[in-house]
Amino acid sequence: MLTVEKAIPMIMGANIGTSVTSTIVTLIQAGDRDEFGRAFAGATVHDFFNWLSVLVLLPLEEITSYHYHLSNIIVKSFKIKGGDDGPKLLKVLTDSLTKLFIQLDKKVLAEIAAGNQEAKNKSLIKIWCKTFENVIFSNVTVPSPENCTSPTLCWTEGNMTWTLMNTTYEENIAKCKHLFVSTNLSDSAIGLILLPLSMLILGTSLIILIKVLKSELWGPVTAMIKKTINTDFPSPFTWMAGYLAILVGAGMTFIVQSSSVFTSTITPLVGLGVISLERAYPLTLGSNIGTTTTAILAALASPGNTLQDSLQISLCHFFFNISGVILWYPVPFMRLPIHFARSLGDITATYRWFAFIYLIFCFFLGPLLMLEISLAGWPVLLAVGIPMLFLLFMLLFIHTFDALHILPSWMTSLKPWNNMISRITGNRTTAQISAFATDCFSCPGTGHSLSTRWSREGQTNQNKVSEKFDDSEVIADKSQSGI
Repeated sequence: MLTVEKAIPMIMGANIGTSVTSTIVTLIQAGDRDEFGRAFAGATVHDFFNWLSVLVLLPLEEITSYHYHLSNIIVKSFKIKGGDDGPKLLKVLTDSLTKLFIQLDKKVLAEIAAGNQEAKNKSLIKIWCKTFENVIFSNVTVPSPENCTSPTLCWTEGNMTWTLMNTTYEENIAKCKHLFVSTNLSDSAIGLILLPLSMLILGTSLIILIKVLKSELWGPVTAMIKKTINTDFPSPFTWMAGYLAILVGAGMTFIVQSSSVFTSTITPLVGLGVISLERAYPLTLGSNIGTTTTAILAALASPGNTLQDSLQISLCHFFFNISGVILWYPVPFMRLPIHFARSLGDITATYRWFAFIYLIFCFFLGPLLMLEISLAGWPVLLAVGIPMLFLLFMLLFIHTFDALHILPSWMTSLKPWNNMISRITGNRTTAQISAFATDCFSCPGTGHSLSTRWSREGQTNQNKVSEKFDDSEVIADKSQSGI
């Protein structure tokens, strides 16, 4: 079975993976550059927090086993007995719906987790929901008289030895009621059917969510919510607002039992300008903490033989997020995720195709590459890691001394890549509009930047932005006709 030490890096990776949902949600708002930039920043602030925490805490864990030892001390300090059922909360509402689509056999899952090789050949799909176990006292054959239950209940007939023994027979009473109960499909085929179906339901739900938020959160309602959520406490208690937001995020996530659901809900609100990025950040941190409390309560309900390991790994998850909050929130200049997310929001608002590059690399290609390198062993890890660290150091050195001009433009700007993508896709005005947007957003004469425009309120500002892009199309058309 998986040990706690080996599970800790997996928990850190799962923390990164859970933030992909809110990042995908932002793609629905890509039609408006301002809205998309704000939303993408609001989603990726979660990504940057997780990535930065892993970059610091994973090496610390490998060197000191900090999470393991701390959680081990706490687990051994309390005498906790396991229970039968974990907390359900929102699952009470969702279980009845999900059971109409599919039901899994938890006994088979438990056998696989325990290392039973025969269980791997069994189907995970639950067929019989109502069974009856009947125990009878029957004659059975045994290899030799030593295997008899009692000398008085043992006899031999020819070459066979018989004894009386309790035998349990399981009788199937009623089948489950879900889509695949009467099919002959394999587990893999059912998985291939359910995966696109679940993605379709998820995408539809997110689109409806954003449409509803857009239709409801305008005018006086928007002003009231913005004033309530983004308002700080009077001085000298201004700093308390952020910590209160952390508690709110933790509490709301505990109720819905999913950090992805909570962050996917506040991300469109950041895009609409209802919640500021500075307020969304502590809400997200609280959501990261809140999702660990559900795991702790579920671990407390584990059977006695797995209680200690289950509780310890859930505590490791909790301390990982607490350590991340301590690193990246209390000191204002250490709130690096906000700065990185806002910069990435600027980039994706100008070059919207970069959002897809970010998603593919950070959540698919990047983790896959790191997995392959880690499986290859230390020599390969050093052979790849040292050059990458050296390249990163050189880029930071060049940027610090303002020497980026010595590098080719395709290494320092996305504009050449944007021009190439525009030529490939046949969209000849996209590059010109993006270039106009870049000049307009960072022109020193106007004093405006994308971050500054994010603070503007109301639909009038969005109309002005759309007029800028309309004007840029006219300019592009005139220039082409003049040529």
